[in-house]
Amino acid sequence: MDISNKININSAIVSGTIGIQRASNGITQNASNLASLSAFSVASSDPQEFLANATLKQLNSIKQLLPEASDGITSNLVGLSINLTNAQASTKVVDTASDTVGTILDILA
Repeated sequence: MDISNKININSAIVSGTIGIQRASNGITQNASNLASLSAFSVASSDPQEFLANATLKQLNSIKQLLPEASDGITSNLVGLSINLTNAQASTKVVDTASDTVGTILDILA
């Protein structure tokens, strides 16, 4: 078996795996952004809940001062869709490379 074929198959598996990881990170980030957009507080008579809500309000105020990567719900939903497609494509790369390795092993056996 030619060494360059081994390197190409290994590169495909590594590339696919990295793609899956990046897509997973993107999905996590977009989901987190969406969750933070939908968070709201409700008035409560419980002191602990009141303090927790006050803390969240202060954190949200601070967050408004920081640069934000997302433009809102639409960009995060589009980001989720793109990352899902990227994850599916990367999974196909890994599956195809894995099938290729299996076929090569069958031929050599």
